[in-house]
Amino acid sequence: MTEISTNKGTNASSGLETLLPEGWPKPRGYANGMAGEGRVVLTGGQVGWTPEGVFSPDFIEQVRQTLENVVKVVEAAGGRAEHIGRLTWYVTDMEAYRNSLKDLGPAYRSVLGRHFPSMAVVQVLSLVEPEAMVEIEGTAIIPKG
Repeated sequence: MTEISTNKGTNASSGLETLLPEGWPKPRGYANGMAGEGRVVLTGGQVGWTPEGVFSPDFIEQVRQTLENVVKVVEAAGGRAEHIGRLTWYVTDMEAYRNSLKDLGPAYRSVLGRHFPSMAVVQVLSLVEPEAMVEIEGTAIIPKG
């Protein structure tokens, strides 16, 4: 049987429910699954450039900017960061990702706070934009009403 944990603290205003199968340990920094009802927003893959098309050479700064760009797309649909139910990260260097986890947390929380949707991180050979080190696509569910 699957337990549906509503995580009243961070997800109460989002309308999303955190899914935690019975007997599984609570994940740290992500959710195993999310469920909700409402308007579904699918973002394209966002990269870490500014609105002017400028990339930072720093991996952490690119991640922060990429997350900001995902949130901006969700906001354009009338949503907020806490409506994001899924993020898929594509990184060009998994070791850079793993080695930056200590600094990645504060950068992530500066944009998404303590909202941790379901996530996957995948290493890819390259991205369309040569300067991009990370690309993230998201799915948000904006509650009705």
